[in-house]
Amino acid sequence: MKRFALALAAIACLADAASAGSLKEIQAAKTLRIGTEGTYAPFTFHDASGQLVGFDVEIGREVAKRLGVEPRFVEGKWDGLIAGLGADRYDAVINQVGITEERKARYDFSDPYIVSKAVLIVKKGNEDIKSFADLKGKRAAQSLTSNYGKIAEGAGATLVGTDGFDQSIQLVLTGRADATINDNLSFLDFAKHKPDAPVAIVATQDEAAASGIIVQKDNPDLVAAINKALAEIKSDGTYDAISQKYFGADVSR
Repeated sequence: MKRFALALAAIACLADAASAGSLKEIQAAKTLRIGTEGTYAPFTFHDASGQLVGFDVEIGREVAKRLGVEPRFVEGKWDGLIAGLGADRYDAVINQVGITEERKARYDFSDPYIVSKAVLIVKKGNEDIKSFADLKGKRAAQSLTSNYGKIAEGAGATLVGTDGFDQSIQLVLTGRADATINDNLSFLDFAKHKPDAPVAIVATQDEAAASGIIVQKDNPDLVAAINKALAEIKSDGTYDAISQKYFGADVSR
């Protein structure tokens, strides 16, 4: 009897885990828990007053609004951010998560909501690196589990682990890394705020990468609701207003 009771308890726990982060649970809690870095300008960062702001933060707030719930942002380092979905720390990650086949095998994605290109950034005056192929044998400052880290590794670079874009740039500036690969939109924002920083883009990938909102696997109702919210944001002009605010352009395509 005791074994039977324990088995029932185990099944109940599995059921709870399977439903964690579902649309029904989110609506019942009236809260959408959103995982984000908080250190990745202009997407998710803290302004001078300490408030969490950014393109992804505003998109997250608008999605939650259209789901009829309140957003609650949970900050964490990139390298553990996606894994936090499986640990039920949040319901979705909105943090420039590139849509890849590897990730799609383990998680569900919304429709793409932003597109960017990978760029290779070096300190001005560096004549040794002019293309992605030149990274072979060089040190690249990267978040270890990012798409950009994989690109650097694929080019033969040795990775120097960082917590995000700002730290990667600092390592390049101080000579502790030879280069970093990141998205062109982050660099443009950095250059806008720090035009005298002695770093430059020396190469850009031809193929654009799309990012989506990522949730736990087998969550069709939640994905459909998020896609509907994203479609509404784009159709009513909200997306364009947010995009223009941070980038001065439409970054959805």
